[in-house]
Amino acid sequence: ECQGEVGIDLGLKDVATLSSGKKVSNGRYYRMMERRLGRAQKHKKKRQARKIHAKIRNKRLDDLHKASTQIVRENNLIVVGKFEAKKLAKTKMAKSINNAATKAFKTMLKYKARAQQHRYVEVRENFSTQICSSCGEIPDSAPKGVKDLGVREWVCSSCAAVHDRDVNAALNILRFGRESLVS
Repeated sequence: ECQGEVGIDLGLKDVATLSSGKKVSNGRYYRMMERRLGRAQKHKKKRQARKIHAKIRNKRLDDLHKASTQIVRENNLIVVGKFEAKKLAKTKMAKSINNAATKAFKTMLKYKARAQQHRYVEVRENFSTQICSSCGEIPDSAPKGVKDLGVREWVCSSCAAVHDRDVNAALNILRFGRESLVS
């Protein structure tokens, strides 16, 4: 029986970042096929456009199925941050949000974990990127808000720990999940 525990930070650059440091990359299939799809739609080739859409969907789902199966196989506790994809899909990031397919990934993790009788927990991920996973404080050096989205790595001014933004968030999400199970 597996005893692993994993925190998962969902995102756009990578579909998911695990607390172990592993990243599930975003295939960006829509972006790769966008030009072909545009030409098919422009020339009113509906059948060809449908085939391209199906190819994009199938490749994306295949990647997500493989990643979710491996995560569930290796971990008894899976903690995922609640990601408000619906709200973000109405912004300039709509294509990236839909391309990442985070909702589909969460659904796969959930039903596969239940089928294996593993624990699946969703937690609020508020401040997960800002809290230092080493000392538990929100230092002044932590990336804050939309203006600091480009900051991928930072050093905690309280304990001098070096953090990858997404791995730090995943570690905090795992901690939040463990705490929610205790209380």
